[in-house]
Amino acid sequence: MNTAEQTLFLIKTRGPQTAQQLAALLNITSMGARKQLEAWQEKGLLTYEDVADKPGRPARRWLLTEAGHARFPDRHAELTVQLIDQVRGLFGDAGLDKLIAAREQASEREYRQHLAASRNLPERVQALVQARSAEGYMAEVEQREDGSLLLVENHCPICAAAKQCQKFCRSELELFQRVLGPDCSVGRIEHMLAGARRCVYVIKQL
Repeated sequence: MNTAEQTLFLIKTRGPQTAQQLAALLNITSMGARKQLEAWQEKGLLTYEDVADKPGRPARRWLLTEAGHARFPDRHAELTVQLIDQVRGLFGDAGLDKLIAAREQASEREYRQHLAASRNLPERVQALVQARSAEGYMAEVEQREDGSLLLVENHCPICAAAKQCQKFCRSELELFQRVLGPDCSVGRIEHMLAGARRCVYVIKQL
């Protein structure tokens, strides 16, 4: 991945960044970072906001535009939406529910295989993160001071489908709970469909 692509990837995974923050992450000069940012802005993939979060000159933070988010893969979005509409039209909501249930069962089998060798909750979450990343969710895990874990998904490769049918998202939350086991609780605290830049699940040991 070249420096230009890394710039977009970092903003996608870390959220809005200043040129100085990106320069430090990329190990380049602030001027070099600004050139990368302005080049992507000219292509319509980045924009910026000036935030006065402390006294003095406002900080300029760069963020992805809708076109910038679309640069990351959304698996066959148009076809997926058409298929959902057709299933609903042919078989009604009951048929769509069956489709989602079948997808959920297939995912559950796959995730359980990934988690089979995990000995504790952190290992299970890490295995789930690896499985989700392989599917394009750009997932990662963070540990909080209270011992709980955050499963962070910086991208949603089925976002078009989820917008069309929010049962896909409800299905995933319930799926995570089942595969991670009864000794933990899983809740969603950030949601792309609610306007967040990512989806975040908090996982607590019971």
